[in-house]
Amino acid sequence: MSEHRRKPQQPQGGGRAAARKAAQQRPSRGAGSGRDVPTASPSGPYGQQPGHGSRSDARRSAGRAPAGRGRGAAGAGRPKRFINYPRGEKVGWKRFVPSWKFVCGTALGFFAIITAGAGIGIAMVNKPDANKTADAQNNVFYWSDDTQMVATGGSVNRQIVPIEKIPRSMQNAVIAAENESFESDKGVDPMGIARAVWNMAKGGSTQGGSTITQQYVKNTYLDSDQTLKRKVTELFISIKLGVSEEKNTILAGYLNTAYYGRDAYGIQAAARAYFGKDSQDLTPSESAFLAAVLKGPNLYNPDGGIGSAATPEANKDRAVKRWAWVLDREVEVGRMQKAERDQFKEFPALIEAPEAAGMSGQIGYLVETAKLYMLKTNGIKVEDLAKGGYRIYTTFDKTKVDAMVKAVEGTRDGMLDEKLRPDTDTFVQFGAASVDVKTGALVALYGGPGMDKKHFNNNANTSGVQVGSTWKPFVLAAAMQYGTQNSKGKGISADSKYMASDLTVINNRAGQPLRDGSGKPFKQKNESPTDYGYVTLNKAMEDSINVPFAQLVFDVGHDKVKKVAESTGILKESFDPNDNASFALGTSTPSAIRMADSYATFAASGTHHDPYSVRSVKKDGKDVPGFEAPKAERAMDNSIADNITKVLRNVVENGTGTKAKKLGRPAAGKTGTTDKNMSAWFVGYTPELSTSVALFRSDPSAEKKELISMRGVAGIPSLHGGDIPAEIWTKYMKEALNGVPESDFPEPDDIGVVADASGAPSPSPSPSPSPSPSPSPSNSPSPSPSPSPSRSAGKPTCKPWAICDPDPSASSSRSPSPSPSKTGGGRPGGATNGGSGGFPIGGSTGG
Repeated sequence: MSEHRRKPQQPQGGGRAAARKAAQQRPSRGAGSGRDVPTASPSGPYGQQPGHGSRSDARRSAGRAPAGRGRGAAGAGRPKRFINYPRGEKVGWKRFVPSWKFVCGTALGFFAIITAGAGIGIAMVNKPDANKTADAQNNVFYWSDDTQMVATGGSVNRQIVPIEKIPRSMQNAVIAAENESFESDKGVDPMGIARAVWNMAKGGSTQGGSTITQQYVKNTYLDSDQTLKRKVTELFISIKLGVSEEKNTILAGYLNTAYYGRDAYGIQAAARAYFGKDSQDLTPSESAFLAAVLKGPNLYNPDGGIGSAATPEANKDRAVKRWAWVLDREVEVGRMQKAERDQFKEFPALIEAPEAAGMSGQIGYLVETAKLYMLKTNGIKVEDLAKGGYRIYTTFDKTKVDAMVKAVEGTRDGMLDEKLRPDTDTFVQFGAASVDVKTGALVALYGGPGMDKKHFNNNANTSGVQVGSTWKPFVLAAAMQYGTQNSKGKGISADSKYMASDLTVINNRAGQPLRDGSGKPFKQKNESPTDYGYVTLNKAMEDSINVPFAQLVFDVGHDKVKKVAESTGILKESFDPNDNASFALGTSTPSAIRMADSYATFAASGTHHDPYSVRSVKKDGKDVPGFEAPKAERAMDNSIADNITKVLRNVVENGTGTKAKKLGRPAAGKTGTTDKNMSAWFVGYTPELSTSVALFRSDPSAEKKELISMRGVAGIPSLHGGDIPAEIWTKYMKEALNGVPESDFPEPDDIGVVADASGAPSPSPSPSPSPSPSPSPSNSPSPSPSPSPSRSAGKPTCKPWAICDPDPSASSSRSPSPSPSKTGGGRPGGATNGGSGGFPIGGSTGG
């Protein structure tokens, strides 16, 4: 190729201008030389041929860094960007490293925006006015037909008092307990705000540590929604208060708007409610108590609060400890002398809680139950409810509530005589609940004689009362659903036979005898010493015989029984934690509400609805979300539930619950009685309504709640669930269902394999139902059980479903003396090797 056709190389990315500039610096060719003249230019190495300079020559000549990406020097004629990011003068990852100018400029801009926004926000918010929160508002509760039940609140004196009327001891106690730096801080706690925002981001509560200023602002909010917007608004108001108000004004505002329990808002109302005096007359000890209550009135008011954790005993214990801590804290932060603190050793005496208007009889228990449901369902706080303004539409049916009161109190007055039998008929407690089978709506309850009569415990929702043999249907349902270790996982029928004789040795899942406390084989006791031999589980339920169920729970597995019970609505925390024989006999302690709801699952052919007491709630005319009726859930196959109903119908027709036959319509139910007659139950249902009735003895005024034996109550030597509880149930159900068309339960499908007395399964056993919601029902009927074998002599042959007594003395030549570990029996049941539930009593049970 000729020389004149060769084009010089252009510097890549340098642009034509750079190339021309570089070319102008090269020396010209010598005349007629025919070749380039070498130079010793600093722009290239010696010997470099002119006209063939490297790209680096062009770059150095152009005065720019290596590029080659289409950018010329200083942007190659392109306009400068306002924000130079990514940085054009850098290459590779360095282009994305911001310059210090960029960082500083961004930070200053962001700070300016935040400052301007905060300034605007602070300017727009108004300072709180304690007087606006002084107006009490009513909470109005409605019956199921939307007629008004009661209006609560609105009657408490919320008088605003100046700081001069608030003793220095109260000011010191609150500052020491809640905000030590109150007098020097700027009204906000940055760390508390950060925690609140972080919790909000995680989907939790926005509550965080707050200053007294922030709490005062929070108290003035009538809107209970915990949103980020509200939190930011509170922050702006708190900042504004911190820079514009005197500390005494803020402190007085807080103490005048805080909630202290007993429906008392403000220090003046609290002083009157707890001590019957004006706030200015409070002593340092009383001030420390009120400061302690501010920690959370529902848990620190010694009267008790709403929820299982807020019992009077637990609250009193917390209040005493918090009161002492507040006094010690005042000494620690220099707001009280140690010598003065040492004067206060006794917890201050409180006056009796004032009676709430309109809360007599059952109304107080109905309102408490609805409030508890609101707290658990929507997260509404006790303090929010105390502010008022809610319209609560309950599920309670006034006609049915009246019918329940009439049934309980009519039976009580007709059977109990405290003057004639003071040693037995005093302190007898009644609790009852009734649930709509189709929806789970709580339509009626009986919680006691009334809060206006100083009976504050709701017996319909109490814990600690063992349910006795009303627990046995859960054991049988688990056997029908999951089978036993002897049936190889196939569900068994209620026609299967088990050994039932008194003092039969119970085997564990390994087939080895259980051991009592002395190491001897554990023998389960029935109420009766009858030598039953083998009986069907249907017969065992009918007569409430303990032995078959004590063995069955081991054959099925305690965990399976708990799973079934929980699926029907029984709460885990009410389970007896001991996996022993007594567990099958009712040592667990669910409430009357939960038992009624659970049995409703059997009545509804295995469909369960959680019990609910509130249909809807309105605040400021708007619906509060979260109060839709609970959705139906499949707890067990319909064939299992219907077979349990068939068994429990037999209890009413032929067994321990025959008093319920007076209802005069199809009904199913179970009796329950515990060891030493500590409690007696009847739980039963029709296709429309499920109701439980509990009877027990306990002194409501005693500091330590304990159950007392009911032997001799109403002149009955041994009171059973089939006595007073069944009579109350029948009277209530007859009136509650008056005018309701009679309906019958579904005819159950045959289920499960059956073992006859010889131990052989039926020739054509019905297939066991699957735990799935819709198994195919069996069409092959189960055979009739054969007669029980003779118990004439010797040790009986052990059979797959008919667990035998390995101890001949327990079968043919039983000793009349009881086992060292006394246990429950038959209908009332006997002792236990199990837990005691909520009350510190002995154990288990019968029917």
